[in-house]
Amino acid sequence: MSLLQVEGASKRFGSLVAIDDVSMTVGPGELRAIIGPNGAGKTTFFNLVSGLVAPTSGAILFEGRDVTALAPEKRVALGMARTFQITEVFPELSVADNIRVAVEIAAGYRLTPWLGGAGRAGVDAKVSELLRVGGLADKGGVRVGALSHGDQRAAEIMMSLALRPRLLMLDEPTAGMGDQETYEIARLVRRLHRRAGLTIMLIEHDMRVVFNLADRIMVLAEGRVLAEGTPQEISESDKVQAAYLGKAAA
Repeated sequence: MSLLQVEGASKRFGSLVAIDDVSMTVGPGELRAIIGPNGAGKTTFFNLVSGLVAPTSGAILFEGRDVTALAPEKRVALGMARTFQITEVFPELSVADNIRVAVEIAAGYRLTPWLGGAGRAGVDAKVSELLRVGGLADKGGVRVGALSHGDQRAAEIMMSLALRPRLLMLDEPTAGMGDQETYEIARLVRRLHRRAGLTIMLIEHDMRVVFNLADRIMVLAEGRVLAEGTPQEISESDKVQAAYLGKAAA
């Protein structure tokens, strides 16, 4: 069974058609990249899948369940988590405390004013694990706002991972980064995908990241699917070269 299935999704904002009859299937353990020029509808598509906006038509299924009408928090509870183009963290809190908030929410402690010894030990252990996975073990006590952009992004990804997703959606995870930070985030995404077996869907403009990480790529242009296939198939597609990759390389 597919993990995520999008069936003929469209989204209109008045006379503007942002997403036009887009279908996609993502299998368990897959890393799917979504690329396309600015204004292609990539983030709107993410918003449809994650529930931030409702489709004008079409359906979204997660593990065979129709989630088209579910609120975002209900989708998170089912195993869908995402990050955003602009890093969403609590800048005045430490890295560990940012991750702790997400861990406690995932454990059902959001409305619990006091944790017992066992509960606190479990939360502490999970926070330590996520700090290690994110390459942040030596920065747990540092205020997130004082971190580099790359480390802030890693902290945000770990906060999403704390929610125990089966599908992790990353919206431009390397945006605004230099080469070294891009390399480190790409390594983190690769570890989560290959070692942890996490299903990942990402929007990305850096073609080095896309072609080194993705199992399959979907290309959007003007809200429609221009092409879909393996990295090799996409790189060899004349219409993709003409519409996007050629411009990106120019």
